[in-house]
Amino acid sequence: MTFHIVVCNRVIKILGALVKLFSYVFHFIFPKKRFEIPMQSDALIKSKRNTLIPRIIWQTNYTNKVSLPVYLNYLFNRLISPDFEYRYMGHDEREDFINENAPKEIKEAFAKLTDGAAQADLWRVFVLNYYGGVYMDIDANSVWPISKMIKDDDKELFLLNKQHYTNYFIASAKNNEVLQKTIDIIVNNIKNKNIGAGVYDLTGPTAFNLAIKDSNVNHRYY
Repeated sequence: MTFHIVVCNRVIKILGALVKLFSYVFHFIFPKKRFEIPMQSDALIKSKRNTLIPRIIWQTNYTNKVSLPVYLNYLFNRLISPDFEYRYMGHDEREDFINENAPKEIKEAFAKLTDGAAQADLWRVFVLNYYGGVYMDIDANSVWPISKMIKDDDKELFLLNKQHYTNYFIASAKNNEVLQKTIDIIVNNIKNKNIGAGVYDLTGPTAFNLAIKDSNVNHRYY
């Protein structure tokens, strides 16, 4: 990682901490105030570059009526990557999308999930494998423009931390072999009740890392 990205990372994290501090005060005064994240938003700037990974940011949450820090996080991600379209799906939209587009086996597996985080885990890899794009957790933020991290011919970009690949940020073109393997592992876990240590093993990073194994995937350090 180059020096200027490290500096940008630290500055953004400090600003983020200040925003959270301000938000605590704001919601102390206005405890019921919420802000609405749009279901879909076009790119603020049209890019002329052709990339294998579609310029779409995907996010999900139990509701798009969110607190101030989450909303400001959404705005920041939109501003730092203005050449990306934005798409949001809540609980009902995730379920509708799976029912309309997934094979029977995946639909049945998804229907057995009662935990929102587990549903989001399966939805994120399915929607990326179906459409392609970039998935980010609702509380995650970029510290560098996504278009600067992804090359035009990249088929995927995963994040590697000190222990394993994470699933809170996944960038991929559609029909990705690793994502398909992840889906297969998750579906098999659900069918056979391979719960392990919980959602983390059932549908989360454990399944994702099992799909990657020793594959040579394109990645950056978190």
